[in-house]
Formats: sequence, C-alpha cells, structure tokens
Amino acid sequence: MSLNRKRKKELRKLQVQANNLWESQQVLVSEAANVAREATRQLGHLNREHVIPGVQAGYSKYAAPYVDKSMQFSKQVLADRVVPTAGAVVGSALSVWDAANDTRARLASGGGLSMPDSAKYAKLADKYGAQTTKKLAQKLTVLDPPKQGIGAGGVIAIILGVAAAVGVLYAAWQTLRADDELWVADDPLRAPDA
Repeated sequence: MSLNRKRKKELRKLQVQANNLWESQQVLVSEAANVAREATRQLGHLNREHVIPGVQAGYSKYAAPYVDKSMQFSKQVLADRVVPTAGAVVGSALSVWDAANDTRARLASGGGLSMPDSAKYAKLADKYGAQTTKKLAQKLTVLDPPKQGIGAGGVIAIILGVAAAVGVLYAAWQTLRADDELWVADDPLRAPDA
C-alpha cells in the first residue's frame, strides 16, 4: 500500500512531535530525579535537626526513667537474690564433694563407714558459699557493659526517617505515574515505506 505525500508529511510531523515529547519527558524525569535527591537531602537535614533530637528528648523524658529503674531493679535482684542463692548452692555442692572425698579416703585407708560430721560440713558449706558469692559479685560488677551503639530513640528516628523517605518517593511516583498517556514507547515512530 502506498501513501500519498500528504499522509507521509503528516506522519513525519507526528514523528517529530513524538520525538519532542520524548525529549521533554526525559527532561521531566531528570528533573523529578533531582527533586527526589533534594527531597532526600532535606529529609536528612530535617531528621538530624528536628526528628532525632525530639525522639531523644521524648525517650529521655518518658522511657529512660523506666529503663533505668528496671535496670537498677534487675541489678538489685541479681546482687541480692541470685548471687547469694547460687553461692549457697555451690557451697553445698562443694561440701558434699568434700564429704564424699573424706569418706572415700577413709574407705581406702580401711577406716570403714561412719556418719560424717554435719557441723564440719555445714561450716564448709558456709565458707564455700561465701567465697563463691564474693567471686560472683566481683565478676558481675566487672561485667557491667558500657553503652554502645544507638538506643531505642535512634531506632525510632531511623524508622521515622525511612517512613518519610518512602512517603516522598511514593508521592513522586504517583506524580510521574499520573501521566501514563504522555509516555512514548522506546521505539521511535517510523513512517511506513512508500
């Protein structure tokens, strides 16, 4: 099928218009990318200047006292209840071990079986328990770790920053997506051969 000159001229004109539209769309996309980069940069500034200090202030005002109280309470329970109990258990176990060793030594020497001296082993159990409690308490005071990394406020600030960035990107995407009909295919329009 052959096209007359008028149709060929109209098709070439349409092709030029499509190429111009394509170029303007490319400019629009690059400007949208620049706007998104600038929005990300401004979001970072906003995050550093307003969000993070606000979250840190809120954390220190509302959550930090409860976290500190719970840490003090757990340290107190550990120092006053767990360590002495563990020391008593270890001391009792060691005194039983000593009683077993004494009995084994008596049997090996031919002394036979006799009732162990309970007062002696109770004294040993108290001694071993006190020693173990002292050692555990010393190790626990050394184990207080220094604070490292970001706290709960930092995590909350990061989450808020990511949510804001996603919101900006979604708005940019919706803006660009709304002009679906203006986009031109990657293949340039060609006029049919005459």
